[in-house]
Amino acid sequence: MLSAHTDRPVAAAAPPGRRPGLPGYAELHCRSNFSFLSGASHPGELVQRAWQLGYAALALTDECSLAGVVRAHLEIEGERARLRSGGEAAASPHPLPRLIVGAQMRLSSGARLVVLAQSRRGYGNLSHWITVARRRAPKGQYLAHAGDVEGHVPNAPFLAGLPGCFVLLLPDASQGFEALLDQAMWLKTWFDDGARAAIALELLLRPGDDALRAMVKRVAQLSGLRIVAAGDVLMHLRSRKALQDTLTATRLKRPVSECGAALAPNAEQHLRSRARLARLYEPEWLEHTLVVAGSCRFSLAELKYEYPQELVPPGQTPASHLRALTLAGLERRFPLVQCEHDEDMARARADASQRIEHELALIRQLDYEPYFLTVADIVRWARDQGILCQGRGSAANSVVCFCLGVTEVNPREAALLFERFISAERREPPDIDVDFEHQRREEVIQYIYGKYGRHRAALTAVVISYRPRSALRDVGRALGIDEQRIAAVAKGQQWFDGRGVSAERLRENGFDPEAPVVRQWVALTHQLIGFPRHLSQHPGGFVIARDQIEQLVPVENASMENRSVVQWDKDDLDALGLIKVDILALGMLSALRRAYELLGRKRGRGFDAQQIPQGDEATYDMICAADTVGVFQIESRAQMSMLPRLQPRRYYDLVVEVAIVRPGPIQGGMVHPYLKNRLLADDEIDYPKALRPALQRTKGVPIFQEQVMQIAMIAADFTPGEADALRRAMAAWKRKGGLGPFHDRLVGRMVEKGYERDYAESIFRQMEGFGEYGFPESHAAGFAQLAYASSWIKCHHPDVFLVALLNSQPLGFYAPAQLVRDARAHGVEVRPVDVALSEVESVLEGLDAPVGETRSPGAGPPQARAMPPLGGQPPQAVGGTMYPVRLGLDRVGGLALDAAQRIVAARREGGPFADVEDLARRAALDAQALQSLAQADALSGLAGHRHQAAWAVAGVDTRATAMLRTTRVNEEGSVALAPPTEVENMLADYRSVGLTLKRHPIALLREELSRFKVQPAAVLKSYPDGRLARASGIVTHRQRPETAKNTTFVTLEDETGTVNVIVWPRVFEAHRRELLGTKLLTVYGRWQREGEVMHLVAMKLIDHSPLLAGLVARSRDFH
Repeated sequence: MLSAHTDRPVAAAAPPGRRPGLPGYAELHCRSNFSFLSGASHPGELVQRAWQLGYAALALTDECSLAGVVRAHLEIEGERARLRSGGEAAASPHPLPRLIVGAQMRLSSGARLVVLAQSRRGYGNLSHWITVARRRAPKGQYLAHAGDVEGHVPNAPFLAGLPGCFVLLLPDASQGFEALLDQAMWLKTWFDDGARAAIALELLLRPGDDALRAMVKRVAQLSGLRIVAAGDVLMHLRSRKALQDTLTATRLKRPVSECGAALAPNAEQHLRSRARLARLYEPEWLEHTLVVAGSCRFSLAELKYEYPQELVPPGQTPASHLRALTLAGLERRFPLVQCEHDEDMARARADASQRIEHELALIRQLDYEPYFLTVADIVRWARDQGILCQGRGSAANSVVCFCLGVTEVNPREAALLFERFISAERREPPDIDVDFEHQRREEVIQYIYGKYGRHRAALTAVVISYRPRSALRDVGRALGIDEQRIAAVAKGQQWFDGRGVSAERLRENGFDPEAPVVRQWVALTHQLIGFPRHLSQHPGGFVIARDQIEQLVPVENASMENRSVVQWDKDDLDALGLIKVDILALGMLSALRRAYELLGRKRGRGFDAQQIPQGDEATYDMICAADTVGVFQIESRAQMSMLPRLQPRRYYDLVVEVAIVRPGPIQGGMVHPYLKNRLLADDEIDYPKALRPALQRTKGVPIFQEQVMQIAMIAADFTPGEADALRRAMAAWKRKGGLGPFHDRLVGRMVEKGYERDYAESIFRQMEGFGEYGFPESHAAGFAQLAYASSWIKCHHPDVFLVALLNSQPLGFYAPAQLVRDARAHGVEVRPVDVALSEVESVLEGLDAPVGETRSPGAGPPQARAMPPLGGQPPQAVGGTMYPVRLGLDRVGGLALDAAQRIVAARREGGPFADVEDLARRAALDAQALQSLAQADALSGLAGHRHQAAWAVAGVDTRATAMLRTTRVNEEGSVALAPPTEVENMLADYRSVGLTLKRHPIALLREELSRFKVQPAAVLKSYPDGRLARASGIVTHRQRPETAKNTTFVTLEDETGTVNVIVWPRVFEAHRRELLGTKLLTVYGRWQREGEVMHLVAMKLIDHSPLLAGLVARSRDFH
């Protein structure tokens, strides 16, 4: 707690009761840091300070925004819950302040208003007006007119007079008496003859206060409006003044030293003590704040979500329609005809039927049918358009969702626990996440807008907050520090450095950590981290309302055209019980759809996921060998290290693989026990047999979130709702605490039922360790399906796999250069970009007829693989002929998509291009496009090598005039230029296409690197454990997971393969600059080998980037 008069903490056990003689007070004008770059305190900080000062109420009135009110509401409700439970908060000397929802509005006429919601109707009107003002202006701005509250808004005449709202006029000392009187009379006219209006007098100990006081008193007397005291609050403590000035400077885009009068002259815009307010304001004005606050009875708890209704056919109810759709899906999933001949299918259908009845009963009890119907409708529409989609997350626990086609996790293949998804005790809205192809998700979004209208549907917000780098930059600029020096310090701040800025990093860049300006820079940066910067849009969370969404929450324009976003994020919506539908994007779905289309063309018939054979031995051999570059979910370094240990041989093994390489199981200590138990028969594993239903499938070790719930239900007699509450408490205990009661109940009940206390305690510790990061089994099951499908395609059709991945970028863990290299190692011939042959996207060259049928001349099977296999024989493509892959024009850096499309269209319409000039004329290319093609070596067939092509395009006049389009330039002879060297070609490939089909860069440096006694990756793979080793390669990935205890993992690539490097914290700190700044890294260390899992443990790092002489290569860094 904080003292009422200082910023110093005081004991929580302050004497109860109010100090005698202090007036009551409600602050009616307060902006938080959700008035972006204006307010200098979080909503929760303002609530806590108002409580400590004994305020009766606090109005949060951000600028044309309600973005912060939910956080203030949750702060109060959280304290109220602690008061009820007798927690620490019960020692507070004052009652909790009431929260008043409001907003500050600046009219186009110049008048400033504060609008306070008195009732649910008033809240809806305020939210609607904010929406109107925001929607008529660009993102981040608003435009409010006096006419809006005079009934002039089309389709919103009900905004006239803002029924249910109280309005404060905010006078300015600089405005004249006549202007203020005119504004006051306008207010009186439109707000019930002044019954719902007042003038706010804000005395901030500034020049002009006396004149303002006199003018306001005179206007109030003439207009009949009341005067209320207010503080124009921007911060909870006066000590935030420096940060508030920094935000002002950032908003004005100039240093603090140049802001002048734009900065507040003092720190009075903080929550002031009531004693101080009593010395400034007349008692009547303070009393009026309580009267106004008393009229504002609205609470955010009154908001209720109402579902769309048009999805229910006439004559049916939501419940009957959902039942009919579910039973129809049951027949599709488990056909009755097939059940007559298949006992397993019959049992599965009977079990599913029983589950359906249980789920539908709970859905009916909670009135969630319209939500399920909404999601099912979106999925049905997407599939009708040929868009791949798949539900994931806890929704995959639902058999109803499976029968509706929302999820694909068959209850026969995974243990489903519906209460992980929906709980009667929790009474929180369900959360169905559906992944769609990332390249076609916009179609789904526009379908939702089209079906429900922009007035009923909007995307969820994401609050973009300051992180260390952005905070360092903005504070540094505000303090007037040199931009280049700021950039150097910010660049050195890594994701794993946390909120602090180390003195060492400052010294590295020439700063004295003890200098006053540097100390202020660091202190203000630390304060600013976590502050909201602006609102962005959620990747796909939709709020869909029955009527007008702006009556629930304000809506504003998103940065993307034809999109709008609500002012609350997903946590705000969840807290108030407002249901959203998550329309998410998944790149692998795009890749799989493309792969299925190509496989259909290769086979001469349609192909889909159902035709992929399950349990394919060759596919599992590939997975066990960790040959999974590009494969969904099991392609990361950590997953590839686990695969040889886990040795997945069936679908459920993949479910475990997807889930076990996560922070939760690692922190909970489940990985090694599972690997040990995996080799044992069930009767050899030591765990209570009563827990078999929960733990047998994972060899006695809890790995999934659902298992936490099942253990609690079996061993401690928790109800499903109580078990889910335990899971949720586990997920939040590090942030919020509150696990004590669950520990006593779980361990105590287990001991009562005969379990050993040590075992019960160990179970609880495991839950505690992985609760925050534990993976739902249903989620892992859905991802495992995609992992297997992508693995099968890679194993049997690596040519198809490469094309699908290249055309679905950005995607996954690996850059196109690594994907191409891996495909070539598997026998795929990859051909360069060529304007005479390339399509817009990459293609299987020669695939103009199904395999086995007549094909066009010259489109025979590919030649021998372009490069030898790396370390042993690669898996053979057993699905038929492999086609060469021709890289698409979209790989050329600097070439616009429409230019690539024009090239292909011109070639199809007019045949081959005669020369570069013919290409430029027919495809209407400008100089930039021609230069990009020349640099990418895509003009070799028309102009020769790169140097010759650059000369040729330089001679083409691309000015778009009618005369020039019909003429040709004829030059006598041509200039013969020397071809580029191999190194020049390689560097140009990386600059223009991002990869090379020529020799690997390290191959060109191998002789030079041999002086350092480094060995190729292929040679190192034969080294025994413990041998000293040296390796050099291009840095392709850096990882520093939270669970790795500050260990950094680096992947190096050379011409023969990859080397995985482990960098312990001590070595990292000694070589931080070399590791984080290098493109070509040489590592001296010790080889570590455990079976087929190999690493190089670093002892010394050397930055050899200068040897690359300008190679453009970017590492993909992951946290």
